[in-house]
Formats: sequence, structure tokens, C-alpha cells
Amino acid sequence: MAGLFDDDPASRTGGSLFGDGQAALPEPTETPAYRVLARKYRPVLFDDLIGQDGLVRTIRNAFAMNRIAHAFMFTGVRGVGKTTTARIIARALNCVGRDGNGGPTADPCGVCANCVAILQDRHPDVIEMDAASKTGVDDVRDIIEATRFQPMMSRTKVFVIDEVHMLSRHAFNALLKTLEEPPPHIKFVFATTEIRRVPVTILSRCQRFDLKRVAIETLAAHFQRVALAEKITVEPSAVDAIARAADGSVRDGLSLLDQAIALGLNNGIVTAGAVSGMLGLADRSMVFDLMDAIAAGDVARSLRLLDSAHDDGAEPGQVMQDLLGLAHTLSRLKSIPDLVSSKSLPELERTRGKELADQLSIPWLGRLWQMLSKGILELEQSTDRRACADMILIRLCHVTDLPPPAELVRKLSQSNNHSSPRPVPITSSGGGFRAAIGSSGSIGADSPAAVLDAILDPDIPAAQRRIDRFEDVVALALERQDLRLYAHLRHDVRVVRFVPPVIELNLASTAPRDLAARISFLLEAGTKRRWTIALSREQGAPSLAEAEERENARALDAAIGHPLVQAVLDTFPGSRIEAFHRPEPAAEVLSSGTDTTDNDEFDSLTNED
Repeated sequence: MAGLFDDDPASRTGGSLFGDGQAALPEPTETPAYRVLARKYRPVLFDDLIGQDGLVRTIRNAFAMNRIAHAFMFTGVRGVGKTTTARIIARALNCVGRDGNGGPTADPCGVCANCVAILQDRHPDVIEMDAASKTGVDDVRDIIEATRFQPMMSRTKVFVIDEVHMLSRHAFNALLKTLEEPPPHIKFVFATTEIRRVPVTILSRCQRFDLKRVAIETLAAHFQRVALAEKITVEPSAVDAIARAADGSVRDGLSLLDQAIALGLNNGIVTAGAVSGMLGLADRSMVFDLMDAIAAGDVARSLRLLDSAHDDGAEPGQVMQDLLGLAHTLSRLKSIPDLVSSKSLPELERTRGKELADQLSIPWLGRLWQMLSKGILELEQSTDRRACADMILIRLCHVTDLPPPAELVRKLSQSNNHSSPRPVPITSSGGGFRAAIGSSGSIGADSPAAVLDAILDPDIPAAQRRIDRFEDVVALALERQDLRLYAHLRHDVRVVRFVPPVIELNLASTAPRDLAARISFLLEAGTKRRWTIALSREQGAPSLAEAEERENARALDAAIGHPLVQAVLDTFPGSRIEAFHRPEPAAEVLSSGTDTTDNDEFDSLTNED
């Protein structure tokens, strides 16, 4: 019962309420709650923001020139400082300085009442709203109503709306007028990770800033500073692994560093091995060993290395991703030799990376990249990821057996000089296509382009049809008798860019939601290769139906201007042209070779009184 009477004086002086003389329990002491590194080291000044120099310079100049926008839009991946920047702007707008007489400044003092209240998230004039949970028009109306009132204790009322793209269409519409002409004491700061979902009518009323992913070397240096402040020693390779896993996000990286410290220290040090195990990564040197084995075509050694990495806790998909990243690094080293002396690359990439880059060719690395990319897609859909990773490595080890594309084209060109070349099939071997060259030295294929496609994409037979323009896509839909898709392709699609296997389209509002998926399915079924259908807001070229209408209108104007048509219209007053069409020429006319250009135009007119 002692805990129930802690407020009684007798209990604090050692006596009991009942006179039993029992000693009082000691008063509990409150342990301060632990703050994670991502919150503890959140920037409080513009100078604390890392990797966003352009943003900081622009906002500093705006404060210096007193040209502060009424609305800001910050976009970028998670954890790069969007909401943090919004809070710094709120403090900069409302700071009054240490003496209480200061004005808006890009360097808030941090000690005045406004700065302290904003830092503690309790300022009545800085209103933060999470649009992910408050998406409706009523929530926005509350904001609009609040803009009518003056600030309670500061000079500027600041509304910070996070994940603004989650607002509904009606909520955006309700905000438009206030956002365009807000009262002078109001500022809006929006943050979003999906800028494309924000209406252009909102974007046009804001100053937009795209926050960049923070570079790996910048992240690594920052994490080392945080570790030093926490009196924790972290191996440089461990910091590099955390920085790579953060993928440009400061917050994600600090959370991983926090987790690595909590995982346990080895002799007071956070080791690279511990971080690799925590992240499910393969040891970096093992990835180089694996690439070396693949380049040598050593299947047994490659599988042994993967087995060892798997036993150490590495996830098969992450091993493939590491190989893909190394292929990219080697390609850059091959293309830009000066990178070897750059400090942006870790020491292992500069030493062993240079050795591997000198041994491998760009075509080989290109084929490796494409086969790895396809293998990773297979891995994500596989029910047995471990077995799938083995099969990917086996295929990759045979990439050295693939003939160079230039050699195949040369052989194919030589075969065109023979009257009856001996066709030799291109068959699957080791995950890629290997050309079996016969005794005549010729290769049977449709074209050099088909052979190159077969090499670059193992799923395409050499005789597969090609799609070189959008009209070929429309023809394929008609050939497959998908008349509904054929109609949508003609009427609802404007082509922005056509660079196979990527097509960028602008779809009309009448297009079905799954049109892009249906186009992709049609192309993959017809060409046996993957296609990417991207949607764009750019205007693009006219749809096929629009182009035909314009051409028919032009032809109609030309026909109306024809002297014979004018003579008919003059002869029959009140007559008019009802329709215009282009009939197919009769077979006998075609066979006679008669020029029917003028007659076609004239016959295609229907006249009525």
C-alpha cells in the first residue's frame, strides 16, 4: 500500500501512517526518454542541411532581399529534409532575435520565445497538418478559416502541409483561391514525395524546390560526425555500407546507424561485418570475388561464393543488386578513367575495381547488366529465391561465351553474298543466345537487327517481328482482332516519345485506366520482350484519328477548290458537299495504269440539293 500514500508527509520522513515504523520507499527518478539519432541531429539552421546547397542559397538570398514567397513546394525522396526545411523557414520568419527587436532572418537565434516554441512543436501560429490523414475538403476549409485571423504571438502564421499530394481533388480546388492571394501574414509550406500527383494549378502558385538525394560520400561524412558526437567508433567500410543502403536519405541512414549501434559493439567499434549482417548485404570484397568468378566463367566458384554469403546472412536478391551496382561502377571506370583518382569512390572500388575494369569490355558489361536486370525481375517473382539466384549466376557465367554483336553482324553480312546460305539456328545456351556457326561460316537470321535483339534480350527469337513505330502497335492490335484496343489506340493515344522498348504516351480523359497495361501486354505477347509504357502530361503528337481528320479536312478544302467542283456548285445553286471519302481504286483501274488522281477527288464528293 506504500505507493498509494506517497504524498503523505509521514511516508517521506520514514514513519508509517499506521505507526509501524517502516522506512519509506525512495522516490522514483525519471529517466529521460531516449531520442533517436534522426530526431536528435535534425537540422535547426539552414547551415545544418546537407546536400541541398542550391536550396539553401536561394532561400538565404530571398531573406536578404526581402523577397520571400507566400508559398513553397518542397519535393524529394523521404528523409532529405523537406519538413525540416519548412520548420526552419517558420523560425526564420518569426524570429525576433535575442533582444526581441529582430526581424525575419535566414539565421534564427534559437533562443527567443518564438524559436523555442517552434523547436518544441508547440507554437500556436505554426500549424502542421498531415495530408495523409486529413485529406478532405472540410480539413482545408478549417485552414482557410484560420487564415482570416491574425497571428497570436508572432508576425507570420505558417501552415505546413506534409504529403500534400494526398489531398482530394475537391480539397485542392478549395485551396486554390486562398493560395493565390493569401493575407500578408500567411505563408504556406508544402512537402510531397510524389510531385506528379499535385495539380499544376497548385504548383503554379508556389515556389518549387526539388530536394536532391544526398550523395553517398556526403552521407558517410555526416554519419561519421554523428558517431563522433555520440562517442562511437564506426569502421569506414561500415559507414559506407550504411550510406549506400540509405539511398540518399539522411533520416534512413541515421536510423540504420542507430540500429547498428544498438546491435552491439565489437571492442567498442561498429564493424562492417555487423552492418552487412544487419542489412543482409554481402561483404563488399566477396562481391568483387563473385564478379571475378563470373568473368572467368567459373560456375562452381560462383555458386560456392553465393553459398558462403547466404550462410553469413546475405539475402540472394541483395547479392544480385550488389552485382548490378558493381557492373555500373566498372562501366563508369571503363568509360571515365579519371574516376580512379576520385575521392567519391571507396578504396576497394578504386583498386580492385580498376583491375576488373581493365580486364572487361564495355559490350561484356552491357550484356551482364541486361541479363542481371532481367534476372532480378525473375527473382522478385520466384517462389524459391535461393534456387533462382543460383540459376542467374549459372547464366551469367556463360556470358563470356556469347559472340560479340559486331562479329554476328559481320558474319550475317558475309552470308548475304552466298546464294544458298546454310541456316543455323540461334539456340539458348547459358541464359543467353549463342550462334552456332556452320562450316560455311554463315548464320541464318532475318536481319542484323534481329540478331542483335536476340543477343540483348534472351527471350526474343531471331525471327520475331519488330515494332519500329506506333502505327505498328495499332496494326498489331488489329491483327490480334482486339477491336476495342484498336479503337482506343486510334482515338485516345497521343505519342510523346517512341523509343523501343519504351513508349511515352499522353492518354485522353476518355481512355480506360488499364489502357497502358493492355498496350504493354499486347506488345509483350507480340514481340516476346518487355516494354515500358510511360504516361506523360506533355501534349505529344495528334492521335491517329485526329491526324486523319486533319488530312481529310485538308483534302476536302483542296477538293472544294477544284475547278470542276466549283463549276458543279455554280451550275446547281443551293447544292452543298455533305461528305468526303477516299474509295479504294477498282482493280481494273489499277491494272490499266490510268492516272485517277483528279477523278478520285471528284468522285469522292456526294452532292445534294
